[in-house]
Amino acid sequence: MVHFITALRASGVRISLAESQDAMYAVDALGVEDREVFRLSLKSTLVKEAKDGPTFDRLFPLFFGSGRPQMMNGLAGLSADDQDVLREALRQVLRELQAELLRRLMEGRPLSPEELQQLGRQAGLPDANQPYQQQWITRRMLQRLGLQELEQAIDELMQLLAALGMDNQQRQQLRDAIEGNAEALQEQVEDYVGQQIAENMAKEYEKREPLDDLMHRPFESLTEREADELRRQVARLAAQLRSRAALRQKRGKEGTLDPKATLRANLQYGSVPIKMKFKHKTLKPKLVLIADVSTSMRPVAEFMVRLMYELSDQIARARSFAFINHIHDLTHEFEHGRAAEVVQEVLERIPPGYYNTDLGAALAEFCHDNFDCVDRRTTVIFLGDGRNNYNDPRLDLIDQIKRRARRIMWFNPEHPMQWRTGDSDMLQYAPLCDTVHRVSNLAELAEAVDRLFD
Repeated sequence: MVHFITALRASGVRISLAESQDAMYAVDALGVEDREVFRLSLKSTLVKEAKDGPTFDRLFPLFFGSGRPQMMNGLAGLSADDQDVLREALRQVLRELQAELLRRLMEGRPLSPEELQQLGRQAGLPDANQPYQQQWITRRMLQRLGLQELEQAIDELMQLLAALGMDNQQRQQLRDAIEGNAEALQEQVEDYVGQQIAENMAKEYEKREPLDDLMHRPFESLTEREADELRRQVARLAAQLRSRAALRQKRGKEGTLDPKATLRANLQYGSVPIKMKFKHKTLKPKLVLIADVSTSMRPVAEFMVRLMYELSDQIARARSFAFINHIHDLTHEFEHGRAAEVVQEVLERIPPGYYNTDLGAALAEFCHDNFDCVDRRTTVIFLGDGRNNYNDPRLDLIDQIKRRARRIMWFNPEHPMQWRTGDSDMLQYAPLCDTVHRVSNLAELAEAVDRLFD
């Protein structure tokens, strides 16, 4: 179970400690006797998003097998005379490997752990740590067993048994048993390979630097040590975003063909030769950030402000505001200080509070005192959970900003399912925004920030 959960995480499925415990409780309550109930109990507790379903379905049989029938003894229905005939026929089979494989399949004898381990080593299984390698390694192991030539060996055996006097019905029963056990043996090897690959994945993931896991861990569940590690990674993350933004800007400078301008410019020449005219798009955005810095939002706000500071060279102009129930202009601080120092100073200057958030009141102050910083090139970003303590959400002011700005983007750490609960006004705010992005962790926040440069 622990290795399975680790392998899911290694494949990109986000699973918290609480969800891992829920899975353990579910299995304890429902048991493992019914394989399908066991599978569904794990899936319902570990998979939160539809996109992770195929990953779970791919890894589950690697750890817990295919659940197919076991091998059966094909000799049970043979008389003593028929068994003597069979032994004589096997002595006449030309290749010892074929004879040994046929004996194993007729007796319904699966591979031992030692045999599986030896075959796996010969096929390179200890170095495999990706699911796509399962099919290739399984095929190599089956080749070493001689399973690729099994059909020919069965036909040869049946001919020998007929020549030695075994009746047709017994031969057909024996063939059915061999072929059924061959399928079971193939499934045994496939399950073993899958489980070993999955365990290798889990071990590899445990040895890796846990940065990817931290990037996808919800802000509210980060320890201070983990938050410090992510703070150290912000500059590296910003460098990646900066490179993508610079590439878009370069493409924008090259421009796109402007047919109308081209026709107008070439009328005087009769269009011979033709001189092309291009549209040049200014890609550096003008940004206004309005961030909720109440207690529940502080971790998100801190990382958002850090990213914006690091990306300042890709922004034409930026204005930053923070609010709980009053608006605070932070622009001046960020023009004259380092991000780490400024963030700490701002958070100390605006005392936190759980129950006094009032975006409506803050919007009224913003529109009264700072509305001139919004124009048709400005992207306005609201960073908040949309919870307003049952105060007036002032949708009219959001609409007023929307009519003046280029676009409105909302970054919200909550899942949309939570928008219908308590004092959330997000269902009213969302239709007034051009885009709404979930930013519950640093990976999602970085993806949302990257969209600013589209």
